[in-house]
Amino acid sequence: MKIDAEMLEVFTRELTLCRVKASETVVVLTAEDEWQEHAQAFMAAAEGLGACTFNLNVRRTQANAVGVQGRHPLVGNELAMKTLKSASMVIDMVGLLFSREQAEIQAAGVRILRVMEPFHVLKQMFPTEDLCRRVEYAKGLLEKASRMRITSDAGTDVTYKLGQYPVISEYGYTHEPGRWDHFPSGFAFTQGDDGGVEGRVVLQPGDILCAFKQYVQSPVTLEVRKGMVVEIIGEGMDAQLIRSYIDSFNDPRAYAISHIGWGLNEKARWYQFSVTRQLPLEHVMNALSFYGNVLFSLGPNLELGGTNDTACHLDLPMRRCNLWLDDVQILREGDVIHPEMRVSTP
Repeated sequence: MKIDAEMLEVFTRELTLCRVKASETVVVLTAEDEWQEHAQAFMAAAEGLGACTFNLNVRRTQANAVGVQGRHPLVGNELAMKTLKSASMVIDMVGLLFSREQAEIQAAGVRILRVMEPFHVLKQMFPTEDLCRRVEYAKGLLEKASRMRITSDAGTDVTYKLGQYPVISEYGYTHEPGRWDHFPSGFAFTQGDDGGVEGRVVLQPGDILCAFKQYVQSPVTLEVRKGMVVEIIGEGMDAQLIRSYIDSFNDPRAYAISHIGWGLNEKARWYQFSVTRQLPLEHVMNALSFYGNVLFSLGPNLELGGTNDTACHLDLPMRRCNLWLDDVQILREGDVIHPEMRVSTP
């Protein structure tokens, strides 16, 4: 396979940010024929930096299809797990997020980089050291906070008690042992304390239903009590879609409040789903990372050390929100106003 020169250059810069060096082994994890051009370019980039590299390719089945969080081909595959835990770095193009297997690989000291976007998105949202600085600053604030409050003119008013769960930062590269990141990304997030999320979340037109890769068209109100959505209210199709999708998993834990954070990547595009010609190939990192969004979600929390491994995961990035950590305001109507996280030309 001929390797695209621009892709090789971009992936070499990415692995340089990840501090790949000659003494390391980089394993590119793929499934069947998915992302093979990416895989070959990453291996060439790793070789160019002097690292030992190879492609571990696994077979998908209907039971571990793409998009079902925590259900993947490594379940029960002891040899593959042993191989991955022996690496210095794993480039994950299968999707191990929210799985016990990912946590086990990280615990072995292996850094993991998830890559599941087409090249035009990787190039568009390429990470910077300044993005890392701002996201890590957000992480520091979240680690010290005891309370988060989110409001909006649409009617959102929800409060999270904080402190039970760790904080995770995503800025698009990983250079520390055992650290996971997603190329590309740009946000920090945590989880509310068990039973400690109360209030109302109102989705409004322009917010995003990531599971469907589409924008909210009609208002939807989610009533939250003790960390669970107890009622979904709305007269339009969006409320019906959300309710039917969650119910299809036959798991009451799908209604649990999951991670919460805010986007800081000024290169990410809120409007990406409206202009892309490659929507079936795209993941949702533009939606999750765009500057000033509040990343509200439902479903699993294994990534943060919790016990909810429901297969239903709903990310719902919201625009035009206000967000406070304790008494410090971070967002005002969807604009990042904290000086340490703000960019001059978002």
